[in-house]
Amino acid sequence: MSFVTGRNPYETRVVRTIAFIDLSGFTSHNDEHGDVESSKLLSQFRSLVREICALRGVRIAKWLGDGAMLVAVEPEELAETLTDLERYTAGDDWQLKLRAGVSTGPVILFEGDDYIGRAVNLASRLCDLAPPGRAFADQAFPSVLMVNTRVSKVGEFEIKGFEEPVQVVELVSR
Repeated sequence: MSFVTGRNPYETRVVRTIAFIDLSGFTSHNDEHGDVESSKLLSQFRSLVREICALRGVRIAKWLGDGAMLVAVEPEELAETLTDLERYTAGDDWQLKLRAGVSTGPVILFEGDDYIGRAVNLASRLCDLAPPGRAFADQAFPSVLMVNTRVSKVGEFEIKGFEEPVQVVELVSR
Protein backbone atom coordinates (compact mmCIF):
# COMPACT_ATOMS: atom_id res chain seq x y z
CA MET A 1 0.00 0.00 0.00
CA SER A 2 1.25 3.48 -0.83
CA PHE A 3 1.85 5.97 1.93
CA VAL A 4 0.85 8.78 -0.43
CA THR A 5 -2.30 7.54 -2.16
CA GLY A 6 -3.40 4.58 -0.07
CA ARG A 7 -3.34 2.46 -3.25
CA ASN A 8 -1.09 -0.37 -4.28
CA PRO A 9 1.53 1.33 -6.50
CA TYR A 10 2.02 -1.91 -8.45
CA GLU A 11 -1.56 -2.05 -9.76
CA THR A 12 -0.65 0.20 -12.67
CA ARG A 13 1.39 -1.17 -15.50
CA VAL A 14 3.26 0.88 -18.08
CA VAL A 15 4.13 -0.22 -21.60
CA ARG A 16 7.87 -0.44 -22.09
CA THR A 17 10.28 -2.14 -24.42
CA ILE A 18 12.76 -4.29 -22.56
CA ALA A 19 15.98 -5.76 -23.93
CA PHE A 20 18.67 -7.92 -22.46
CA ILE A 21 22.11 -7.87 -24.02
CA ASP A 22 25.01 -10.20 -23.33
CA LEU A 23 28.60 -10.59 -24.47
CA SER A 24 28.63 -14.19 -25.63
CA GLY A 25 31.60 -16.22 -24.41
CA PHE A 26 32.74 -13.78 -21.72
CA THR A 27 33.33 -16.49 -19.10
CA SER A 28 35.58 -18.46 -21.46
CA HIS A 29 37.35 -15.25 -22.46
CA ASN A 30 38.01 -14.51 -18.80
CA ASP A 31 39.37 -18.03 -18.22
CA GLU A 32 41.67 -17.77 -21.25
CA HIS A 33 42.83 -14.13 -21.01
CA GLY A 34 42.52 -13.38 -17.29
CA ASP A 35 40.78 -10.77 -15.21
CA VAL A 36 42.80 -7.76 -16.36
CA GLU A 37 42.15 -8.25 -20.10
CA SER A 38 38.53 -9.21 -19.48
CA SER A 39 38.00 -6.11 -17.33
CA LYS A 40 39.38 -3.94 -20.14
CA LEU A 41 37.03 -5.56 -22.62
CA LEU A 42 34.08 -5.12 -20.26
CA SER A 43 34.92 -1.43 -19.73
CA GLN A 44 35.08 -0.92 -23.50
CA PHE A 45 31.75 -2.69 -23.93
CA ARG A 46 30.03 -0.66 -21.20
CA SER A 47 31.34 2.59 -22.69
CA LEU A 48 29.94 1.61 -26.07
CA VAL A 49 26.55 0.68 -24.57
CA ARG A 50 26.39 3.96 -22.63
CA GLU A 51 27.21 6.00 -25.73
CA ILE A 52 24.72 4.33 -28.04
CA CYS A 53 21.94 4.26 -25.43
CA ALA A 54 22.47 7.98 -24.75
CA LEU A 55 22.22 8.76 -28.47
CA ARG A 56 18.94 6.83 -28.74
CA GLY A 57 17.30 7.84 -25.45
CA VAL A 58 17.40 4.30 -24.11
CA ARG A 59 17.85 3.74 -20.37
CA ILE A 60 20.33 1.24 -18.96
CA ALA A 61 18.17 -0.21 -16.20
CA LYS A 62 20.95 -2.32 -14.74
CA TRP A 63 24.26 -3.93 -15.54
CA LEU A 64 24.35 -7.71 -15.33
CA GLY A 65 28.02 -8.61 -15.33
CA ASP A 66 28.88 -8.90 -19.03
CA GLY A 67 25.42 -7.77 -20.06
CA ALA A 68 22.67 -5.30 -19.28
CA MET A 69 18.94 -4.75 -19.12
CA LEU A 70 17.83 -1.86 -21.33
CA VAL A 71 14.48 -0.06 -21.23
CA ALA A 72 12.81 2.25 -23.73
CA VAL A 73 9.47 3.94 -24.15
CA GLU A 74 9.64 3.65 -27.95
CA PRO A 75 10.36 0.18 -29.40
CA GLU A 76 11.92 1.66 -32.53
CA GLU A 77 14.65 3.36 -30.51
CA LEU A 78 15.55 0.14 -28.72
CA ALA A 79 15.52 -1.85 -31.98
CA GLU A 80 17.96 0.63 -33.51
CA THR A 81 20.08 0.59 -30.35
CA LEU A 82 20.40 -3.18 -30.64
CA THR A 83 21.29 -3.12 -34.32
CA ASP A 84 23.83 -0.32 -33.69
CA LEU A 85 25.41 -2.34 -30.88
CA GLU A 86 25.50 -5.43 -33.07
CA ARG A 87 27.10 -3.51 -35.93
CA TYR A 88 29.86 -2.12 -33.66
CA THR A 89 30.58 -5.43 -31.91
CA ALA A 90 30.58 -7.44 -35.16
CA GLY A 91 33.86 -5.95 -36.34
CA ASP A 92 37.28 -7.52 -35.98
CA ASP A 93 38.10 -5.10 -33.14
CA TRP A 94 35.70 -6.98 -30.86
CA GLN A 95 36.73 -10.37 -29.53
CA LEU A 96 33.23 -11.31 -28.38
CA LYS A 97 29.91 -10.97 -30.15
CA LEU A 98 26.76 -9.49 -28.68
CA ARG A 99 23.49 -11.36 -28.41
CA ALA A 100 20.17 -9.79 -27.46
CA GLY A 101 16.51 -10.42 -26.74
CA VAL A 102 13.78 -7.79 -26.83
CA SER A 103 10.05 -7.58 -26.13
CA THR A 104 7.42 -4.88 -25.63
CA GLY A 105 4.48 -5.00 -23.27
CA PRO A 106 2.90 -3.88 -20.03
CA VAL A 107 5.27 -4.12 -17.08
CA ILE A 108 5.26 -3.07 -13.45
CA LEU A 109 7.80 -0.44 -12.47
CA PHE A 110 8.79 -2.11 -9.22
CA GLU A 111 10.03 0.09 -6.37
CA GLY A 112 10.99 2.79 -8.86
CA ASP A 113 14.08 1.09 -10.27
CA ASP A 114 13.20 -2.34 -11.64
CA TYR A 115 10.70 -3.84 -14.05
CA ILE A 116 8.74 -7.06 -13.77
CA GLY A 117 6.30 -8.73 -16.13
CA ARG A 118 5.87 -10.94 -19.16
CA ALA A 119 7.83 -8.64 -21.51
CA VAL A 120 10.82 -8.71 -19.14
CA ASN A 121 10.76 -12.49 -18.88
CA LEU A 122 10.38 -12.94 -22.62
CA ALA A 123 13.22 -10.54 -23.46
CA SER A 124 15.50 -12.42 -21.06
CA ARG A 125 14.59 -15.81 -22.52
CA LEU A 126 15.04 -14.54 -26.09
CA CYS A 127 18.52 -13.27 -25.21
CA ASP A 128 19.39 -16.71 -23.87
CA LEU A 129 18.05 -18.25 -27.09
CA ALA A 130 19.89 -15.91 -29.49
CA PRO A 131 23.20 -17.11 -30.93
CA PRO A 132 26.22 -14.77 -30.79
CA GLY A 133 25.84 -11.79 -33.11
CA ARG A 134 22.04 -11.92 -33.27
CA ALA A 135 19.09 -10.06 -31.70
CA PHE A 136 15.82 -11.95 -31.26
CA ALA A 137 12.32 -10.57 -30.65
CA ASP A 138 8.86 -12.02 -30.55
CA GLN A 139 6.77 -11.69 -33.72
CA ALA A 140 4.56 -8.97 -32.17
CA PHE A 141 7.54 -6.67 -31.54
CA PRO A 142 8.24 -5.17 -34.99
CA SER A 143 6.69 -1.85 -35.92
CA VAL A 144 6.20 -0.11 -39.26
CA LEU A 145 8.15 2.78 -37.73
CA MET A 146 11.33 0.71 -37.70
CA VAL A 147 12.84 2.31 -40.76
CA ASN A 148 16.46 1.31 -40.07
CA THR A 149 15.74 -2.20 -38.82
CA ARG A 150 14.39 -5.08 -40.82
CA VAL A 151 12.98 -8.33 -39.50
CA SER A 152 13.51 -11.90 -40.63
CA LYS A 153 11.57 -14.88 -39.33
CA VAL A 154 13.51 -17.36 -37.23
CA GLY A 155 10.82 -19.85 -36.25
CA GLU A 156 8.59 -21.05 -33.47
CA PHE A 157 10.11 -21.99 -30.10
CA GLU A 158 8.93 -23.50 -26.86
CA ILE A 159 10.18 -21.05 -24.24
CA LYS A 160 10.38 -21.86 -20.57
CA GLY A 161 7.64 -20.13 -18.59
CA PHE A 162 5.36 -19.55 -21.60
CA GLU A 163 2.39 -21.79 -22.25
CA GLU A 164 2.21 -21.21 -25.99
CA PRO A 165 5.11 -21.46 -28.45
CA VAL A 166 6.61 -18.09 -29.36
CA GLN A 167 7.13 -16.96 -32.94
CA VAL A 168 10.64 -15.51 -33.00
CA VAL A 169 12.08 -12.97 -35.42
CA GLU A 170 15.57 -11.54 -35.80
CA LEU A 171 16.28 -7.81 -35.92
CA VAL A 172 18.78 -6.88 -38.60
CA SER A 173 20.20 -3.48 -39.54
CA ARG A 174 19.17 -2.30 -43.01
